[in-house]
Amino acid sequence: MSIGYACLAVGVPSTDFKSCIAKNASETKLLSLIAHNLNSLEQIIDYNIANKILLFRISSNLIPFGSSPINRLPWWDVFASKFLSLGEKIKKGAIRVSMHPGQYTILNSPHEDVVNRALEDLNYHCRVLDMLGVGMENKIVLHVGGSYNDKKQATKRFITNYQRLDQAVQERLVLENDDKSYNISEVMEIAKILHLPVIFDNLHHLTNPCTIQRSDLYWIDACGKTWGKKDGCQKIHYSQQNPGKKLGAHSDSIRIKEFMEFYKKIKSKDIDIMLEVKDKNLSAIKCINCTSSERVIKDLENE
Repeated sequence: MSIGYACLAVGVPSTDFKSCIAKNASETKLLSLIAHNLNSLEQIIDYNIANKILLFRISSNLIPFGSSPINRLPWWDVFASKFLSLGEKIKKGAIRVSMHPGQYTILNSPHEDVVNRALEDLNYHCRVLDMLGVGMENKIVLHVGGSYNDKKQATKRFITNYQRLDQAVQERLVLENDDKSYNISEVMEIAKILHLPVIFDNLHHLTNPCTIQRSDLYWIDACGKTWGKKDGCQKIHYSQQNPGKKLGAHSDSIRIKEFMEFYKKIKSKDIDIMLEVKDKNLSAIKCINCTSSERVIKDLENE
């Protein structure tokens, strides 16, 4: 089991990601920003290796305007050697990486221009992972999208538009339940048709539950059956409700007692857990230390 965090490292020097507004996105500016961001990613990877954090989500903002015609640079050629060295470091460190397009990457939109942008954005995310040379267990996580007042038709559009994706993207894609439109049962139905792995998000499930009540553990087990050998081990998203904010808001830090209760109930320890939490790497290290201690105690008890 690996435990990780998403995109940004808190308190780690030289790990910020930079962008610019469209009117300032000159070739010179973009070259400078991309070089800076790739160096920041390398600093994060070095930090993760040093702290035994073997699961990490790469920021979609790595390449400014990466899927937009605003960026006309062949950045994959210009920075090919940097991507290669980063990929070797990731693989040598046994880190599993992923990417997660944002809320505007909507494959089931009724508007063709939105779908076309989604296709381009998914191509961009796939290209980043391909340039790193990482295997197919390094995934692109996607939500199904909106229901548009007709979930049946919206679902059909997703399935139809999925067929328009390049095979390389299809092989990396995994689906996740969201907090508003598609609950875990609905996502599982779509994934079954498309033969895609499913990520279970516990806080999204709390916010957007199924009609038929089932426990988190039930859905974790059910989702586990969607992960094939080529996909790597099952992955889930874990977060905790921020008590001072609206339902679905992530906590500032992981409450470790609550996390350990969840961890101990999971039957299979061959599951990667992506933490979605405000203090990111700090909570990841806390959870890694506690679960490592738990395993050491169990090993001593079994001797």
